[in-house]
Amino acid sequence: MQAIAPNKALTVERIFAEPSLSGHVSPDFEWSADGQQLAYLEASGAGADRERSLWAMNATTGARRLLVPAGKLKLQAGAGNPETQLTFRWAPDGGRLLLGASTSLTLLDLKSGLSRNVITGTDAISGAQFSPDGHWVSFVRGHNLWLMNLANGSVTALTKGGNEQLHTGEPDWLYSHEFGLKTAYWWAPDSSAIAYLEIDDRAVSKYPIPELLKRPAGVLWQQYPEAGGANPVVRVFVAKIAGHELSRMDTGGDSDVYVPRVRWMPDSKHLAIERMSRAQTKLDLLIASAATGRSRTILTESDPYWINVNEGPYFFRDGHRFLWSSERSGYRHLYLYDIEGREIRQLTRGHWEVCQIAVIDESGQSIYFTATEKSPAERHLYRIGIDGSGLKRITHAAGWHSVKISPRGQAFVDTYSNAMAPPRQDLMRADGSTIAAINSNETTGLSSYGRSPVEFLTITTHDDATLDAMMIKPVGFNPGRKYPVIVFMNGAPRQQAVRNAWDGWISLWHEMMAEKGFLIFAVDNRGSGGHGHLFEEPVHYRFGAQEISDQRDGVAYLRGLPYVDASRIGVWGMNYGGQLALHAMFKDPQDFKAGFAQSPISNWLLYRSAYAERYLGPPKTNSEEYQESSPVTTAMQLQGKLLVATSTGDEDIHFANTLALQSALTDAGRYAEIVTFPGQPEGITDPAALTLLFRRVTEFFVENLKETGLN
Repeated sequence: MQAIAPNKALTVERIFAEPSLSGHVSPDFEWSADGQQLAYLEASGAGADRERSLWAMNATTGARRLLVPAGKLKLQAGAGNPETQLTFRWAPDGGRLLLGASTSLTLLDLKSGLSRNVITGTDAISGAQFSPDGHWVSFVRGHNLWLMNLANGSVTALTKGGNEQLHTGEPDWLYSHEFGLKTAYWWAPDSSAIAYLEIDDRAVSKYPIPELLKRPAGVLWQQYPEAGGANPVVRVFVAKIAGHELSRMDTGGDSDVYVPRVRWMPDSKHLAIERMSRAQTKLDLLIASAATGRSRTILTESDPYWINVNEGPYFFRDGHRFLWSSERSGYRHLYLYDIEGREIRQLTRGHWEVCQIAVIDESGQSIYFTATEKSPAERHLYRIGIDGSGLKRITHAAGWHSVKISPRGQAFVDTYSNAMAPPRQDLMRADGSTIAAINSNETTGLSSYGRSPVEFLTITTHDDATLDAMMIKPVGFNPGRKYPVIVFMNGAPRQQAVRNAWDGWISLWHEMMAEKGFLIFAVDNRGSGGHGHLFEEPVHYRFGAQEISDQRDGVAYLRGLPYVDASRIGVWGMNYGGQLALHAMFKDPQDFKAGFAQSPISNWLLYRSAYAERYLGPPKTNSEEYQESSPVTTAMQLQGKLLVATSTGDEDIHFANTLALQSALTDAGRYAEIVTFPGQPEGITDPAALTLLFRRVTEFFVENLKETGLN
């Protein structure tokens, strides 16, 4: 029997209060071009008094120096939260920093300590960066690209005509959310030109987000391409800095494609452009002349299911070779190609996947990357030679390592957590030894709560597949007692429920429910990320089938445990996991007695085109696939108790999903408790709203899965 926990118990109010039990880590790091200096933000205080200062750390010694104190940084950021608004970029010479706020840019001279505002105004500014030679600062303002000459301070517009529907040099909503673009322009290595995307949203449908609490009430119109609707039209341009002459790159005659990645080649005369079919089953790598725009295809990837976009190609300085990643083997691995698109060799291989290339050290002939080689539930940093030899794991502590490595691979920032410990940040050498702690993140009071350990295990399905799972047993666990269970679902492609990583307030809420006598359980159903492309593919053309089949097998495993009461199993999830919770409640009422879905997708026809069509195909020809994948179709089968929470202002999973669900339930004569929060554009994130919501979620599971004697 486990030891009884201390008397101090977690509460919903404490989970979402300050100081955070998860602590705080620096959200952004920037390495100088020579890899000798690391800039980062450091927080102090809590709640409304929390503020940040800007520091630099020596990559060799770990010595720190204060660059901008908190008070001055707050002034630079202006009104609002400097944590979310301030950006900082090193000048190529390492002697200056560019500080970017919402409407201003400031240049900080590190030798003198003096700063000067170089761009001010009222219009929003984004994407600021130095040119590679340090002579220019570029930025986006008013949906156009601008240049500032640092020698004389002159500011000129590089593009014209940009507006809310025609983005130049900046990603629109779809490209930022679906393809992870933070900027949509790129400097040539010799600073002679800028390549940029022009993203035309004029044909894209508009979704109305009501702002009913304003006076007068209004509507925010969002450009949102729904499944089967018109997509953004993207064109690639190159603008010369001298004279601003434009050249359009030839990306083919079909405009209904995606252009997710653009890279300059080392000669500054050619661009590498990725062009992907709308069906996302074919990806071409084009090489285009920056001067004429003429292009040729050197490499084509095809997949009968779909292609996951990852990092673009890396071209070596010799101009004759490039690094490419592909999932053609069923797992993402690295390949070396020549400039004509001929494979030279496969560099990594095995039943594990490369997650992200951290840096390529050409002088040291090494590639650094994160991967799942040790376990799909963990992420570690690895090094391998450019010739494919000498694979070595650099990080060793069991858990989740997210790294920011210096340009030449001398050192890296390791943001590390595990399922029981919030993240900490350390400066590490390339061999994995520690230089200095950046942020030990010693959270106040967390150790005073009696938490139950997270256990990792595997289960076997009815068709002999092996799935990763996790379990948190109730605090004070007694194997002679039978416990209710809450199953957490997050089985989307490229996402995982089973991770040896700290999950913020979710980790804490699970521990709190374990204190209350619940067993917490999760399984990575097929379709989940982290296990390779082959593991994802069973969800092709059908959401909610393979996932729920695997979740049933998870319940079958639970039924075989003597300390589980199989008549008292609940389920919950968020977003994609929320729609899985709906599927579970509608399709598997014999297993799940109560369920909670936060911001669930209820009808895939209402979701964004690039995501829905990647897995389900075009609605025009695959209407049955959309119908069978949408929880609203089987809402009439609801038997248990259902709680749903949503935000009226969610820009991704629109409020229409909740209305469609409510309509389907009403038509079927079924009832669900629906909690609605106004605003909240990125889901329900406000601490006050989350406190109120999870107070109710906690009560909901206690009410519907309780027994006499439940804690």
